[in-house]
Amino acid sequence: MRQILFAGVIGMFLTVIGTPLLIKLLARKGYGQFIRDDGPRGHAGKKGTPTMGGISFILATIIAYAATKAITGESPSMSGLLVLFLMAGMGVVGYLDDYIKIVKRRSLGLRAKAKMAGQLIVGIAFAVLALQFSDSRGLTPASTKLSFVTDFGWAIGPVLFVVWALFMILAMSNGVNLTDGLDGLATGAAVMVFGAYTFIGVWQFQESCVNAQTLTNPNACFEVRDPLDLAVVASALMGACFGFLWWNTSPAKIFMGDTGSLALGGALAGLAICSRTEFLMALLGGLFVLITMSVVIQVGSFKLTGKRVFRMAPLQHHFELKGWSEVLVVVRFWIIQGMCVIVGLGLFYAGWAADK
Repeated sequence: MRQILFAGVIGMFLTVIGTPLLIKLLARKGYGQFIRDDGPRGHAGKKGTPTMGGISFILATIIAYAATKAITGESPSMSGLLVLFLMAGMGVVGYLDDYIKIVKRRSLGLRAKAKMAGQLIVGIAFAVLALQFSDSRGLTPASTKLSFVTDFGWAIGPVLFVVWALFMILAMSNGVNLTDGLDGLATGAAVMVFGAYTFIGVWQFQESCVNAQTLTNPNACFEVRDPLDLAVVASALMGACFGFLWWNTSPAKIFMGDTGSLALGGALAGLAICSRTEFLMALLGGLFVLITMSVVIQVGSFKLTGKRVFRMAPLQHHFELKGWSEVLVVVRFWIIQGMCVIVGLGLFYAGWAADK
């Protein structure tokens, strides 16, 4: 369990002290946020704030994980490395998007096809690799069965699994991207979900089928390849995002940009897939789902009826236009996310207890 503590503390320490250095570097290069003209008027003052801050917590997470392994003498697991690969790969796609926005002064960044191609390449590579590297029990980092608290139903096969994994990766990465519209909103929400996955990883490790002979009820054990190492990765991410929040909270000194939002979404999807909690992610990351659905509803309604349901989408901007202050929106949305995590963890425990 020392690994979890080390990873979280190191990750937080690195972003708390490292983010100001990144802010100075980005400001010196003139890498400031480009504000769209059709956004809320109150956002105009954010123009020029350094962006691409996701670099900070991506590097902090990777370094924290590596340092933890070096300190404890434990070996990295394939599950942990694959989640870090997915996070970093999606972060690279986001970085290219941010870089084009800044250098080309094009608010939409990468062309839609190019951005999608980058996400697909990283996502397919992760999905294919996640079905390899079986351990002594024959378990691979991912399973071709769908999962909620544990695997259920028939195996869908490798091809459909890749399609399913891609859907999850794209949904979560773009969900976090849509949520990242107010200072600290996406960062704070992500901290809560990574905290939940730290708990889930520890619980799955303690109730792993590896220890079936010593468990009170072997039928309630978890068949997850590397649960403890997934908890280490989640802890590193939680600590890194928590430290980043010190500088990202209102008034933000730096934005995570697509570099950070795509990376966080990829990490969330990777943790859900490798921990066999795919459908549970819809609850644990409920705020990201809610905000994504607001965009879907807005676009669908406008195309079908010519009318808008919300004053502006994503949902957080609707409440801004209703007169809520930015901080008020962020705190209330954090409360919603906190309730989603509580419900998700409650169902996770209930699902385990039901098998006892």
